[in-house]
Amino acid sequence: MITIKSHGEIARMIDAGKVLQEVFSVLSEKIIAGISTKDIDKIARECIIKNGALPSFLGVPNYFGGIDFPGAVCASVNEELIHGIPGDRILKNGDIVSVDVGAVLKGLQADACRTYRVGDVSPEADRLVRVTEECFFKGLEQCVAGNRIIDISGAVQDYAESNGYSVVRDYTGHGIGREMHEDPEVPNFRTARRGPRLMPGMAIAIEPMINQGTYDVEVAPNKWTVYTKDRKLCSHYENTVIITAGEPIVTTL
Repeated sequence: MITIKSHGEIARMIDAGKVLQEVFSVLSEKIIAGISTKDIDKIARECIIKNGALPSFLGVPNYFGGIDFPGAVCASVNEELIHGIPGDRILKNGDIVSVDVGAVLKGLQADACRTYRVGDVSPEADRLVRVTEECFFKGLEQCVAGNRIIDISGAVQDYAESNGYSVVRDYTGHGIGREMHEDPEVPNFRTARRGPRLMPGMAIAIEPMINQGTYDVEVAPNKWTVYTKDRKLCSHYENTVIITAGEPIVTTL
């Protein structure tokens, strides 16, 4: 069921988004060669808690028999698409790392992801990260009351594929509010269904997940981390968006 947020709930979602804005601002200065993904998690966790919020991802159950998620962030490096578990891996010059993070403040959620370039990355990696970000903004242009979810999905897919990339099919964006994942699904590709019509007060997380090679992915033995099947690079970019009668509100940007 899609929930329409009240003015008060939207205000609290905006406040939660500001927490993630600060997280990303701090990480943009800290993510350099030599940092571990565990260090990234520690920085983000401390920033969230300092702002009176709670990390949304910490302790999320694994319904496929793995451990509950142990981090405040998902830190996914190079060919890792999503759900990378923070640990002792040291980032090196030329890596790209996607940091997906959620925060809940006064009962309302924010969810966002950035893919960071570590030092001097290859032109191919740099272009992939840039185009993935641009895919989000192509989708954002369709966040107009009266449009449908498929308008967002199609805009993301068309832009990614026109640049020679593939769009992951196994994972999608989602509604968001009191829960991290709510209705509706927000695919980054066209489906047979047009999806619901966008209405003021709807809140969604738009998150292009874009691969250099095939869109096929596979899950690691830890039952969390998702890799590109061909082990080529991938990138992930996400923001929380609230539909209004006018311009959409991006709470995490």
